[in-house]
Amino acid sequence: MKTIILKTLVLATLAAGQAYAAPISLDKTASITARYNGNAADIVGLDHDFQVEAGSNTTTLDPSNTGVEFLTADALFGFDFSTTGLLTVYNNLPAASNADYRLTFDFGSGLAHPIASFTLVDGSGLVSGVPGLTILGDHGIGLDLSGLVWTDGFGQFSAQLGTTAVPEPASAALLLAGATGLAAARRKRTSRA
Repeated sequence: MKTIILKTLVLATLAAGQAYAAPISLDKTASITARYNGNAADIVGLDHDFQVEAGSNTTTLDPSNTGVEFLTADALFGFDFSTTGLLTVYNNLPAASNADYRLTFDFGSGLAHPIASFTLVDGSGLVSGVPGLTILGDHGIGLDLSGLVWTDGFGQFSAQLGTTAVPEPASAALLLAGATGLAAARRKRTSRA
């Protein structure tokens, strides 16, 4: 009986910790501001036809949802955001694996919900390394592409922005089953005494 209760408790605890984040919805008219290695002039946006000029580090989502919103000024990386919060990062040229490639993207007040998760969903374009994915406040993200080894000059990976984590429906059921198991064990132990 103790083994069954212990297994139930372990399962309930594991399940209670599991949650998924709903994809975040990005507004096509919201402005996104980017920086590359801390510099606004080193990244250019679609709204400025990818030309280096004042304010070119700001853009809205691609209305056709078929192209990238940002390019680094050195054309090394491209960044495509979908309306569902999926970010695809493209490596256009062989990138040095020991160089510093750090980016930030700020969605301002254009988000319906705060960013609560930022998760790698497809790293098939990478040979080794894991991109650094960071949430910056409620409406910004950070990317660290330093140290990545890409599959080729045109490798890519995808990461999903998510809203507040939502518990899996089974979590509550398993938690209840664990509590029921504890109550049954306590009752049995009390009746023996």
